[in-house]
Amino acid sequence: MGSKKVMLGMSGGVDSSVAAAILLQQGYEVIGVTLQIWQDMNEEMQKSEGGCCSLSAVDDARRVANRLGIPYYVLNFKDIFNKTVIEYFKEEYFRGRTPNPCIACNRHVKWQAMLDKAVSMGIDYIATGHYAKVLYNTESGRYILKKSVTDRKDQTYALYNLTQEQLSRTVMPVGDYPKEQIREMAREMGLSVASKPDSQEICFVHDNDYGRFLAESCGKKIVPGKFVDTRGNILGEHRGIVHYTVGQRKGLGIAFGKPMFVVGLDADTNTVVLGDDSEVFSNELTAADLNFISVDKPADGMRVGAKVRYSAKESPATIHVLNDDRVRVVFDEPQRAITPGQAVVFYDGDAVVGGGTID
Repeated sequence: MGSKKVMLGMSGGVDSSVAAAILLQQGYEVIGVTLQIWQDMNEEMQKSEGGCCSLSAVDDARRVANRLGIPYYVLNFKDIFNKTVIEYFKEEYFRGRTPNPCIACNRHVKWQAMLDKAVSMGIDYIATGHYAKVLYNTESGRYILKKSVTDRKDQTYALYNLTQEQLSRTVMPVGDYPKEQIREMAREMGLSVASKPDSQEICFVHDNDYGRFLAESCGKKIVPGKFVDTRGNILGEHRGIVHYTVGQRKGLGIAFGKPMFVVGLDADTNTVVLGDDSEVFSNELTAADLNFISVDKPADGMRVGAKVRYSAKESPATIHVLNDDRVRVVFDEPQRAITPGQAVVFYDGDAVVGGGTID
């Protein structure tokens, strides 16, 4: 029997580069790929922008693949990325919601489309450089997604949507290592990306200006509207709801004499609701478009730790099942800026229970 083949998504960064080396050490036959998802940028912009999948990422990934002696390909996923990530991103903003494009990309592109491609090429597994771990629980008969050893770098929040089928074919080799050790391993192997900084921005919004991106790419007019308080009193005029997100204080474009925060967006009336800091807090939410990993479905009243954004602290909460695709989540302590369109992700210790999209 030959070694198991794995298709590794390579971003040109240190994590996926070291992932390739670890997989080789573990006896896998590694095929490196970069997903070409950038849209119609000019070549100079493609080189400098585009985050994990830009032309500069391709150059770095190819150098690493050559150094490690593994085959390397660039896969054209431009259309599926546009349809499942960029269009979704634009639609959500115009609905007054704040989407998480990385979660959509992980679900539809990095996993489903890449796994489909791997299977079509006779490759059993896919791998990424995400900080997370995949294990099989013999008691439950389910694949489990667990936090990486370093809580600070853990990326399970953006992976709650993975299915049992996807997890059964997924390898995440860097989840067992702290980030500092991954960089050290890269230096020891002489990889040129050892000190390359992590990418932060959304890859298709090249200057991180969402409002400008939406105005230029949508063909929809961004219409100014009214700022109102929580009682409906008009406070001033806003530049268009796509420029705002729940919890925002800076960049409102108007002074109120005291700190004011966005507490809600109403696309139907084109209003941005403002309140003081206390009005940004809430102790419950409803979520839909659910996916569960450690359980098939949650028991009504299930206790979990829950996060309402990637950077949020986990907070004790209770899940109340409303129907097959909707839950109400009640937190023990009020949470700041629960934002429609973002994900709520549930944990049991270091295992991901599942998650959904906040209504």
